[in-house]
Amino acid sequence: MIFFSPRRSRFQRLSVHKVGTSWSGRLGDQLSRTDVSLRLSICFVVLAGLMLSLQSWQAPFPYRLGDDFPNGMVARVDFKRVNQGKTDVARIEAVSRVPPVFRVLPAGVERLRNLPNDLRRHLFELVEVNKFSELSAETRAAFGWVAPGPSAIDPLTQKFEAEWNTLREAIGPIASAERKIDELVGEFSQLTTPVKKVGILDISELARPLQKIRLDDEINIVENETDKPLTRSASDAVLDELLKATGILGSQWKSFPSLLPLQPILERWFKNRAIPSLEFDQAATNIKIAEANEKTEPVEDEYKRGQLLIAPGSIIKSEELNVLHAQYDELESKVTFSERIVRMVSVFLLLTVLAGLNGFYLVRNERRLAASVGRLTVYLLAITTSIALSRLLSFDPWRAQVVPLLCTVMVLAIAYNQVLAALTGFSMTLVLTLAIGGGLGQFVVLMSAIAASVVPLNQVSNRMKLVRVGFGAAITFLFVSLGTGIIETQQLSRLWSDPDQRFLLNILRGAGWCFLSGFLVSGSLPFIESLFGVVTDISLLELSDVSHPLLQELIQKAPGTYSHSNGVATIAETAADAIGANGLLCRVGAYYHDIGKIMKPHYFVENMTAGQTSRHESLNPAMSALVIIGHVKDGVELAHQHNLPEPLIDFIEQHHGTTLVEYFFHAATKQAESQPDHRFDVEESAFRYPGRKPQTREAAVLMVADAVEGASRTLAEPTPKRLETLVHEIAMKRLLDGQFEESSLTLSELATIEDSLTKSLIGIHHGRIKYPEQKTA
Repeated sequence: MIFFSPRRSRFQRLSVHKVGTSWSGRLGDQLSRTDVSLRLSICFVVLAGLMLSLQSWQAPFPYRLGDDFPNGMVARVDFKRVNQGKTDVARIEAVSRVPPVFRVLPAGVERLRNLPNDLRRHLFELVEVNKFSELSAETRAAFGWVAPGPSAIDPLTQKFEAEWNTLREAIGPIASAERKIDELVGEFSQLTTPVKKVGILDISELARPLQKIRLDDEINIVENETDKPLTRSASDAVLDELLKATGILGSQWKSFPSLLPLQPILERWFKNRAIPSLEFDQAATNIKIAEANEKTEPVEDEYKRGQLLIAPGSIIKSEELNVLHAQYDELESKVTFSERIVRMVSVFLLLTVLAGLNGFYLVRNERRLAASVGRLTVYLLAITTSIALSRLLSFDPWRAQVVPLLCTVMVLAIAYNQVLAALTGFSMTLVLTLAIGGGLGQFVVLMSAIAASVVPLNQVSNRMKLVRVGFGAAITFLFVSLGTGIIETQQLSRLWSDPDQRFLLNILRGAGWCFLSGFLVSGSLPFIESLFGVVTDISLLELSDVSHPLLQELIQKAPGTYSHSNGVATIAETAADAIGANGLLCRVGAYYHDIGKIMKPHYFVENMTAGQTSRHESLNPAMSALVIIGHVKDGVELAHQHNLPEPLIDFIEQHHGTTLVEYFFHAATKQAESQPDHRFDVEESAFRYPGRKPQTREAAVLMVADAVEGASRTLAEPTPKRLETLVHEIAMKRLLDGQFEESSLTLSELATIEDSLTKSLIGIHHGRIKYPEQKTA
């Protein structure tokens, strides 16, 4: 993380700080700067977010399914654990005792109340008619006297007529029928009183899909929400059960002598006329079930301090993991507020130390990252998000903590360099291991996978390379995990002795996550390039295609500039490779560095044809300088219009730095000297490019290559010695002009660049054999 801005050059430090200024004074100067305060604020916010995501106020829970305990484990404190299995059994039993709720149906109740009147009406009809055939359809249906055929001699019909006669005889002569009917109806009303009180239940209501109800189960009968429910056996509401000999109604027929001879006929009539008066209420039943669940106390198992929790040589399974969770919760509940504060402060100090180490490296070696608040913010957010996700994914069943780590370090290796990726990966792995309570073995495994994914990523020439890197990380994870597991347990047999093979499955799963990381990064390359402002070799190769619209326009409108750009690309790539910089980036940057000349191509000498008069002859030097300088701004605008990536736009903006347009500056100076009154009117700043100065080694290489390629064309006889002198003079002029101050270019690298450019130019301008028939020019 960054706490201070990048270092100034030696000359700037001498001009700003007085001799003898103390370190505290310099620190105060830095802290007073707005950009430093902004960086400090960002770092503080990120540290706070990281502490929040890591839950730094509590100890990590280190146990996972499949972990080994060669020495076993005993309870560290007295605690209780809810036994979920026993609790579930208790709740099931409580639910089974909940009586289903049946609600009274008004229509059914009304029918039961009217049954005596209906019976009276039907009995009067029986004695009023002289023939069986004169009975109404309703009465015959009520007594069940419905024959399937119309024949009067049908045996069933004859049976019905016999029952009709039996009823008529029981009622007696018509003169005394009313008294007898009143007697029968009165006894029937008394007989059915229990049914009126309880109600009738359709037996199909007992076969509910979600809740089967047996005949001997109790049910609750409610008529209104405010009434107390009536509890009865389900058999007391089923008519068939009531009418059995052992039922409430069937056992009472003997108590009514007038009804007893007519029992079969009246039972059939009762069944045909009665309708269900009770309906199952699922919502009310569910409320009762929920209440029973809430009232059921959880069943707890008690554990005493020193009691064996995990047997020696055991592997953690679900039940053991729940026990360990309960002990962890009990230990955490005993931690005081002051102890949590101490823990948070300790975590903050640890994170601050790691942040300082990373920040020191960035300030010294990655100043383009340190100087940009946007890049710094993205970098810090990537780290924080990766650690937070890794912690979440470290728990069962995922165990995928390696995925965010590998993806992050692979992205950093692509966007910046391998050293930064490895250092960041080390910091993230250390923090994550402490945050999840992992051991040394887990740290070694994760760091090995990170190293295997970072080392090969010096360049990304195709997407398959990322997949191969993921595969290599997977193989590394597999073998290092096997090795550390065997060393920790001293048991080679654990590979095949575990009946669940959980150890081997966890290793294979981790290797699979590593392999998946390569695919994730490969598919995310366009997003990575956009977010981090970088270009991979894949994108550079696409941009180097001459069919790109900008290059096509450069060929058509400024062919001389296009030829110059190709020459610069050739020599710059070789020079960049010589110092270990990105040669491909240098080459593609050279293709586009002068695209601004498309706007005014004829103002540049390389696009002029033989005999053509320079357009600058009609302009004063100051105006000519503005036209020349303007190609940088025009190039940046064109690059933005065509969505070129930022690294290529940096080449366009920085390839001239803040150098002086010497030709027109000297012309303006001579012009001013010829007019004594205007001798001091020429300001050097008006003839300098606006910059920025080169920020990277690649941009510095392109600056020198651009200058020497153009200057070499002006030599009448480009001998090796003259080319070497030309290259050295141009390089020294840029160095003394301070153009390389903001890049990381060293003097030894500059000497290597000079040597490479000289060799390349000698090869380009080498002499040829003059053939005999060739005329002397």
